[in-house]
Amino acid sequence: MCNELNIYCDESCHLENDGQKVMLFGCVWCPADERLRLSSELRDMKNRHHAKGELKWTKVSNSRLNFYLELIDWFLAESPLHFRALIVPDKTKLDHARYNDASHDAFYYKMYFSLLSKILSPDNCYNIYLDIKDTRSRLKVRKLKEVLCNNVYDFTSQMINRLQNIHSHESDLMQLADFVLGAVAYRQRGLSGNAAKEAVVSHLEEKIGYTLLESTPLSETKLNLFVINLRTASAS
Repeated sequence: MCNELNIYCDESCHLENDGQKVMLFGCVWCPADERLRLSSELRDMKNRHHAKGELKWTKVSNSRLNFYLELIDWFLAESPLHFRALIVPDKTKLDHARYNDASHDAFYYKMYFSLLSKILSPDNCYNIYLDIKDTRSRLKVRKLKEVLCNNVYDFTSQMINRLQNIHSHESDLMQLADFVLGAVAYRQRGLSGNAAKEAVVSHLEEKIGYTLLESTPLSETKLNLFVINLRTASAS
């Protein structure tokens, strides 16, 4: 019987011509048998702070700052929870014609593969969930499964139990992925002007002891970051 894990994936500024330079992919993962407990604790936290509705980084404000700071502390304290993000610092420098079959979509799947391949192991089995972003989400899931199941690492369809789209409101842990990725994106994009978001980012960096601007060692599994060297990434 395999060790089953759930992975909840999110994206930020992932479209080719959205006017944003930074492009991010992120995921939260945990043992599948911890999902219900962790989701319940997150909902209890929301209730205590009267934080109604879906947890989203875009909703962060001073009125619920204590909730967001407690959420960071909870995430860091819960050993079953992990986060990884892949950051493209300036997607305007991508040379798709030379390296990605002239396709932004090809690069998109390369990035998802890079994000997930450092997490997946043939010793485990996985349920992978992607946040529904647009009408092409179903096609993206089908292609991503093909990429993951037919690569040089020989990830088999048996290793991936499930790979599917879900709406973020259906999953508390998908919402957590959105929140943590949002904090990384805010720092990476050099944004300012929202005191609550700045406080959350500062609190997170203080607690983990490193900046959200730089890559971490691969051995860092609580909050792992990889900032893509575009020259290296394009040639891969």
